[in-house]
Amino acid sequence: MTGSRVVALGHYQPAKVLTNDDLAAMVDTSDEWITSRVGIKTRHVGGPGEPVDELAAHAGAKALAAAGLQPSDIDLVLVATSTAIDRSPSMSARVAARLSMGSPAVMDINVVCSGFTHALAVADHTIRAGAATRALVIGADKMADIADWTDRTTCVLLGDGAGAAVVTADPSAPDAPGGPGIGPVLWGSVPEMGNAVRIEGTPPRFAQEGQSVYRWATTQLPPIARKVCEKAGVSPEDLAAVVLHQANLRIIEPVARKIGAVNAIIARDVVDSGNTSAASIPMALSKLVERGEVASGAPVLLFGFGGNLSYAGQVIRCP
Repeated sequence: MTGSRVVALGHYQPAKVLTNDDLAAMVDTSDEWITSRVGIKTRHVGGPGEPVDELAAHAGAKALAAAGLQPSDIDLVLVATSTAIDRSPSMSARVAARLSMGSPAVMDINVVCSGFTHALAVADHTIRAGAATRALVIGADKMADIADWTDRTTCVLLGDGAGAAVVTADPSAPDAPGGPGIGPVLWGSVPEMGNAVRIEGTPPRFAQEGQSVYRWATTQLPPIARKVCEKAGVSPEDLAAVVLHQANLRIIEPVARKIGAVNAIIARDVVDSGNTSAASIPMALSKLVERGEVASGAPVLLFGFGGNLSYAGQVIRCP
């Protein structure tokens, strides 16, 4: 069976940076309060003229350039997002139009913070089934549009951005040294806790039960993440990098420690970018690769979690 592989990455963030001191002028907070509780220093926020599909297209174009491919080479576009305001055209259709693609299949996937790892699994399965050969998988969210800027417990978390991966068919992937380019996904949810993270109302606003999410993430997710490694045939000690959803540094660090990835680089892009929902994993991974911090072919754990109290993870070989 044909496997698949991530061959290139790209990311994009709006130019405007919002610091903790900027937020302190807007709500009752401070740099010390934010840093001590969530570890975030800055976040990028887009303006009214920067829609989600524009962020996504910029990241996608960079990933395509890094892969040495033309937009017309892509036959599947998946955009993971929970901040698309319009029902149609979808973000994926708008990205395809912005990039002047040929006639790709286009689908949006809304699993909030674990959207990218869900979308990556869908791309892998689609290629394995022979229904596509080259996919552009994007996580993009504009959280500033759904932030309650009067709520100091949530507005300090959120940022905007997009990250993209080019996934191609790879006949050697199932038997490649070190395992497949994209390992088996492990995904699921906790439906009875689905309301712990919400984007609801008109206009939609982000809200969460922070303590419930923190307890769930730090206690329930580490053994699931270890099972992801087991499914991929990789020991946590052999991981070169761990890229978790960039929700909160106080979640990322204990979860990474409990996974047992003692030799891995731990992505901490949340410090500079905040919580960008579906964009956080591909954006953080793209930056690690751009800085040359992870060797090509090295095993990397991607693990998304959050809204719907859903999760999805896989081990991939670094492009």
